[in-house]
Amino acid sequence: MSKPSVSFEFFPPRTDHGRAQLIETAKELALLKPAFMTVTYGAGGSTKGWTMEAAQRIQQETGIPTAAHLTCVNTFKDGIHGMAHELWANGIRHIVALRGDIPPVDAPLNYADRNYYHFANELVAGLKTLHDFEISVAAYPEKHPDAPDMATDISNLKRKCDAGATRAITQFFFENETYFRFLDRAQAAGITTPIIPGVLPIANFEKMLGFAKTCGADVPGWLRTIFEETEDPYRAAQEALIMQVRGLAARGVPHIHFYTLNNADLVTAVCKAL
Repeated sequence: MSKPSVSFEFFPPRTDHGRAQLIETAKELALLKPAFMTVTYGAGGSTKGWTMEAAQRIQQETGIPTAAHLTCVNTFKDGIHGMAHELWANGIRHIVALRGDIPPVDAPLNYADRNYYHFANELVAGLKTLHDFEISVAAYPEKHPDAPDMATDISNLKRKCDAGATRAITQFFFENETYFRFLDRAQAAGITTPIIPGVLPIANFEKMLGFAKTCGADVPGWLRTIFEETEDPYRAAQEALIMQVRGLAARGVPHIHFYTLNNADLVTAVCKAL
């Protein structure tokens, strides 16, 4: 079994204490020598400023290349370009480029307005004209919730890859075969960009169920049974994730991305088990 490289994603806390703790968590996980780390936005594209600041601080204080998430919905191109130039000037060379959440129906998007990037492939292409960024995009092994079917979703992924994406990172999943079937479909559609699996440590089972419902990830019955019957949820979470990442590694997956939920313990235990 080969040993895959790893990367870690963090989200922006709402409090000053949480933000300080995040930097310490990033320092702790940096000891595992990840290939890169990323910092996402808050809900609805909020916390853009702090996301940029956190990415810069984490990279400066850990020496690990760190990406900032950047979304395009309802943000003028000029504003996006300004953020991209600022990131580049501060040493950030990697962006996770996303469409972002569609606004409420009472504020519909005007797709004819060329002052905006409306889709992630447009954002990727625009960023590539500014600087030679490394760009990650999102992939959905169980289909994006907004896509009418998997074929449409894979076509959207291909457009992002053709626009210049360096890699795609999947939404989390719990059945490894779901990921490998998705790889086969992407390859059949002509996608050659690396698609790396994203995995989720289950620090809180009930919260995970909410995440899964939002993003359309299936929670298999065997996983529900494990957490319903266990008297030690932490150990159950650790064993479930170790089983998943070992299964991915055994199939030759070269890289695994962890959605850390800003918690070092589970991720550290699983990476050491690799």
